[in-house]
Amino acid sequence: MSDARTPAQIEADIITRREQLAVVLDEIGVRVHPKTIMGDAKAKAAEAVDRTAGRAFVAVNRTVSDVKAQFVSEDGAPRLERVIPAALLAVGVVGLVVASKRRRKG
Repeated sequence: MSDARTPAQIEADIITRREQLAVVLDEIGVRVHPKTIMGDAKAKAAEAVDRTAGRAFVAVNRTVSDVKAQFVSEDGAPRLERVIPAALLAVGVVGLVVASKRRRKG
């Protein structure tokens, strides 16, 4: 038994390899095309922004939940021992701001 190939087999292999090479070259051409590169860069930037926004959302949500836990008990009732001083402090700050603005105008 001989492993020798016929000229027709060799020619068929060359044609097959040539077609495979053409496909690979087309794929490379698409990958290095400026529009493809820009599209990939935009997608990566959008992904980074989404990831950052997601982290920020989680951090803000956690902070809001922590603050809410300070002023509302687990059963949903307001913690008056904390709400009333905070409300008085807010009213005092607003009063100081208003008084400060009146002094500047007058």
